[in-house]
Amino acid sequence: MSKPLLDRFLSRAVRQGRLGIVFADGSASTYGTAAEGFPEIVLRFTDSAVPRDIILDPRLGAAEAFIDGRLLIVEGDVMGLVSLLRMNDRWERGDNNLRPSALKRLVNRASFAAEQINNRVGSKKNVAHHYDIGNDLYALMLDPEHWQYSCAYWGEGVTTLGEAQGAKLQHIAKKLHLSPGQEVLDIGCGWGGMAIHLAQRHNVHVTGITLSEEQATLARSRVREAGVADRVTILLEDYRDTAASGRKFDRIVSVGMFEHVGRAQFETFFEATARMLAEDGVMLLHTIGRFGSPGTTDAFTRKYIFPGGYIPALSETVAASEKFRLIASDVETLRLHYAHTIRAWYANCMEHREKIIALYDEKFFRMWTFYLAGAATVFEHGSMGNYQIQYVRSRRALPITRDYLLKG
Repeated sequence: MSKPLLDRFLSRAVRQGRLGIVFADGSASTYGTAAEGFPEIVLRFTDSAVPRDIILDPRLGAAEAFIDGRLLIVEGDVMGLVSLLRMNDRWERGDNNLRPSALKRLVNRASFAAEQINNRVGSKKNVAHHYDIGNDLYALMLDPEHWQYSCAYWGEGVTTLGEAQGAKLQHIAKKLHLSPGQEVLDIGCGWGGMAIHLAQRHNVHVTGITLSEEQATLARSRVREAGVADRVTILLEDYRDTAASGRKFDRIVSVGMFEHVGRAQFETFFEATARMLAEDGVMLLHTIGRFGSPGTTDAFTRKYIFPGGYIPALSETVAASEKFRLIASDVETLRLHYAHTIRAWYANCMEHREKIIALYDEKFFRMWTFYLAGAATVFEHGSMGNYQIQYVRSRRALPITRDYLLKG
């Protein structure tokens, strides 16, 4: 019964481009029509349960079959496979072919709601799940200069990942409108790239906080090597505890951390940042964002990648922040920058395939590349983008025009 259901599903899901499948019983089917710019992919299923798993939850079912070696890509690669499906399921067009079954959606919503209670212990555990898997993996994937695991900025003439990440750091620094000697808080500081950049280029003092022990250890080492240990402090600390300490900061920056806060803690986050931000302070929040209305996190991402995480709609973010008299002084939507960034990471992972397998195993490599393929294509065709939201407490904290962003 699962095979006819999958046949109907794929007949709707693949209209342009071609997808060939060789089933476990030796039969074969082809879906779609060859079209310029669309991939052509051939799969082989090794057992008869794969169609059922995909029908129940297309993303999780296909992912787990691929990870376990039950779904084999005979022609093409996982980026091509996910691209083919996403290109036929564009958010702008209102397509909705890749949803789980009704029963799976109910189960997903219930489990998603339970996972959003990110207290201090839960937050640290969730961060460790992704960021404490070892710095060696990220050394192979990220740009070696900045160690930025977030959306880069691909301006005109920018061609390399390192250039794009450096451009992102400078773009954010302009929005912070810094002056020498200011105190800056970097929430979710990662491996210290932002903190080092701000200290070196703008002569400010930066306190970086993270919940990842692996990140904190390497960040401190990188700070020392960069010669800015007198201006950068890296703490293994929850933002709620930083706020409870009573410290005030002239500037607050948070890049790629808000996605891990969890919807239930949005107001807690903004209450804490409003309390820490000086009266004439500026905050820059850089986060993945959901186009359209609020939603839920898919089961694959929750299980394998970011437990407890949630991508916010712009409406949710602003609604939470406005309760604490934070003025959204500037909002920029980065629509395709993250797709370019993640494709660069994917290329690095493919280049270092054997090294990553030696660090972990084949299953991990398949899981990781499926994650990157899904992430890149959701920024190209799905409902995700990036928001940079600049906040102030005083309407006079910044120049009244945006010309200052064009300087330097």
